[in-house]
Amino acid sequence: MPGLEEPLTVLRGVGARRAEALAEAGIRTVGDLLCLLPRRYLDRRRQLPVAEAPVGEVVTLVVRVEEVRLLGGPRSRLLLTGSDGTARISCVWFHGGRFLQDQFHEGDLVALSGRVERYQGQPQLIHPEHEVVSTAGDPQGLHTGAVVPLYASTAGLEERGLRHRGFRALVRQALETWVPRVPEDLSVECRARLGLMGRADSLWKVHFPADLAEAEQARRRLAFDELLDLQLRLARARQERQGAGSGTALPVSTRLVPAFLRRLPFPLTDGQQRVIAEISADLARPVVMQRLLQGDVGSGKTVVAIGALLTAVEAGVQTALMAPTEILAEQHHGLMQRLLGPLGEEPVLLVGGQGAAVRRQALAAIAGGQARLVVGTHALIEPEVRFRRLGLVVVDEQHRFGVAQRTALYQKGERPHLLVMTATPIPRTLALTLYGDLDLSVLDEQPPGRLPVRTALRPIQRRPAIFAFVADQLRAGRQAYVVYPFVDESAQADLGSVLAGAEELRSSLLPGVPIGLLHGRLRSDEKAAVMREFAAGQLQVLVSTTVIEVGVDVPNATVMVVEHAERFGLAQLHQLRGRVGRGPHQGYCILVQHRHDQEADRAARERLEILCRVTDGFMLAEEDLRRRGPGEFFGLRQAGGLELRLARLPEDRGLLEAARDEAARILVEPAKDKDGDLVRPRAPG
Repeated sequence: MPGLEEPLTVLRGVGARRAEALAEAGIRTVGDLLCLLPRRYLDRRRQLPVAEAPVGEVVTLVVRVEEVRLLGGPRSRLLLTGSDGTARISCVWFHGGRFLQDQFHEGDLVALSGRVERYQGQPQLIHPEHEVVSTAGDPQGLHTGAVVPLYASTAGLEERGLRHRGFRALVRQALETWVPRVPEDLSVECRARLGLMGRADSLWKVHFPADLAEAEQARRRLAFDELLDLQLRLARARQERQGAGSGTALPVSTRLVPAFLRRLPFPLTDGQQRVIAEISADLARPVVMQRLLQGDVGSGKTVVAIGALLTAVEAGVQTALMAPTEILAEQHHGLMQRLLGPLGEEPVLLVGGQGAAVRRQALAAIAGGQARLVVGTHALIEPEVRFRRLGLVVVDEQHRFGVAQRTALYQKGERPHLLVMTATPIPRTLALTLYGDLDLSVLDEQPPGRLPVRTALRPIQRRPAIFAFVADQLRAGRQAYVVYPFVDESAQADLGSVLAGAEELRSSLLPGVPIGLLHGRLRSDEKAAVMREFAAGQLQVLVSTTVIEVGVDVPNATVMVVEHAERFGLAQLHQLRGRVGRGPHQGYCILVQHRHDQEADRAARERLEILCRVTDGFMLAEEDLRRRGPGEFFGLRQAGGLELRLARLPEDRGLLEAARDEAARILVEPAKDKDGDLVRPRAPG
């Protein structure tokens, strides 16, 4: 946008040193400054005569300065006395007195905002916000007499003298200079239809509104622009994909998929049948499929993925399934061996922990085209991996991969079809935002007969009883997980570790029980060995970090104990809960809260109690998104992930839907300005 890309040094008072401090806070341009929304607002509109100012309340007073005195000593303070004709009031500043002294002179008319106190029988304000105004008053006050914005401050800015007052003045200067040049990108009809204010007005009023309702109206307009820009980019990416050349049409399977489905020991759910039909229809078209398959834990995504893989294999192309961990890759490989071996299809495994001879054999089979079903980890994207004719790429738990990793595997083929899957239910608002360029399939039902996992929240004092229950389950022949958030002890955070936890279980809580240990610092072959022993029943308890969060499938495991549950997000806990109850026996998830005496921990308990009541992963995902925001939804920030400065999800769901519809309308009928040129909506900054 003209002007808003200018560096901050174009503003008065911003030299190289201050610009450096602002850049450290992520503010580099005029647009960055104007798109930094106020953290909150102070309502300083209540202006009263001094004689009527109630003690204990925050008010704005306008007085004529009668006296200004700097009281000396090692800690000088400034004392100001003023009157508005109804009464006198004193103001005191205990810090910065020498600096403030030059700002006030006898006879000045000054607006003051602060909490009224009494001192020696007279009203007094301590450290009030202040502003010198003209005798005609100040109808558009910057620091007083108005709804005043407060911005998130940083130590770096304050050390350079840019506190709230200075920052507000800088924003005001940028608005006065640049907002008159801001073009309007939305038509009058569009703004009226969506109830949005003008662009220039919104930039001004989000910072200096007449009231809080006007501030929210302004933010909605700017948020809509941000979401529209994002949806246009996603829609254009979809158009480019569909128009960049034909993909390979893979006919609907008549042999392998029907044979595979007949061998399953259970019937497909309606959702699985629907999604298999959606994917089959996509693959049969001469356009590259790019589809996101999401579903709750245990909803049967793997069966759907195998159906897609077999369709591609029957059509004569190679396929690749990439998983985020060797544990999950080996589990997929083993399942496919069992299910597809009788059909004459032998999957090939490629992971980092393989021996050199096995790896060479796998690479040769992939390059020669003999390997038609390839399962692996990041090892699949290494340069020496070459496919003869890669026609379908499936990425499991796709949010564990960066965009570059997914793209690297995709580029191993000539415009292959792409299916990305996640067992982390993604709220529709976030799915439309992150994956708007993909078609979406959802599995939202569980296989028939599966019992819901019973979830309970317990304080740390109940741990002996908890592990007595675990011991009862073990004696009945079942298995259990015990999950910790970290590997090592962290005295600072008062967190138990998986290492210390395993030792405690062996020595006191579950003596004599075969216990395995699994965490991210083990070598790949060590992890695989532990998982094989647990899956085979040689280990009854697996003490682990969240490495077992996704994909691990041991039907005999019925108990999940999560230590320090308050440290986990709802979506992550739901994933952990999904590791148990996958067989015919009742599953149990016990959340152990180690702290519950502080306000923050009470809030954590309320959050965890939601998990005890709600078993639907999509409902939990919406709640997790609402509480933690999109940037932290998955527990980590993804490369190339979501960074929204103005929109708030999921509260702005309606705006997102409207932006998606408007983007589609623009691409069909691009808007033009009065000169006939295309209007190209863009984000405010």
